[in-house]
Parts: sequence; C-alpha cells; structure tokens
Amino acid sequence: MADTPIPVTIYHNPACGTSRNTLAMIRNAGVEPTVIEYLNTPPDAETLRRLIQQMNITPRELLREKGTPYTELGLASQHWTDEQLIDHMLKHPVLINRPIVVTPWGTRLCRPSEQVLDILPLAQKAPFSKEDGELVIDEQGNRTNA
Repeated sequence: MADTPIPVTIYHNPACGTSRNTLAMIRNAGVEPTVIEYLNTPPDAETLRRLIQQMNITPRELLREKGTPYTELGLASQHWTDEQLIDHMLKHPVLINRPIVVTPWGTRLCRPSEQVLDILPLAQKAPFSKEDGELVIDEQGNRTNA
C-alpha cells in the first residue's frame, strides 16, 4: 500500500534564503510540497485572510518592510485598518512576508525557517544545515536549536 502524500503548501520566494531553507527542510522530511511562488501567483483576498486567520496573527504582523514599498506607502502609520493593510498586500504582493507554510498540523510564517519543524512533525531524512552553515538537524535527526 502506497503512502498517502501529506498535503503541504509553501508560499515561496526563490530569491529568499529563509524561504529556500524552509523548502529544503520540508523536502528533507520526505514531503514534496505544493510550491506557490506568491510574487508570480499571489493569493486572492479570501486566501490571504484565511492564511492570516490560520496563523493567528494580524495583517500588520505579516507585512514585510525590507525591500518593499512599505515606507513609501506610509504603512508604519497606525491609522491603517486590517482591511486596508490586506488591500495593500494584494496590490503589492512583495509586502507579504514569507515563507508561509500550510500543513495538516498548522499554518505558520516560518521566520526563522526552522519554525516549519513545529508544523511538520515528521522525521528529517538526513542532517540539515541552512545555507549559512547553521546546523538545524544533527546526525541523529535531532533539532539542534529547539
């Protein structure tokens, strides 16, 4: 009997090291996720609202500042409503922080990348180090920075 694939989705930016590390850890657990390059295929309003709700965060907590029009749009101002912030993210997907991972065990903004291990409680298939060399999973399959 074949194993049933575990449904995992990552909202991914291949130019982001954190996102690449997160994707690599998912694959190191033996899972091939659905990869959504959200800058090319952004979530619609309903999906974005659902992700925010599932992560139990506010739209402001999902905003990315670095490398985005955050400052130019004045998004640091507290006068913006949640719906207005969501509208800005829909118009400028680069404002959506990443990577967002959805698994049967939860949905999380995986910053730092090893947070994916909290919502993907499967054994890692091999030791794992981030691109910067930081060891995350040791030879025995244990998390080194839990």
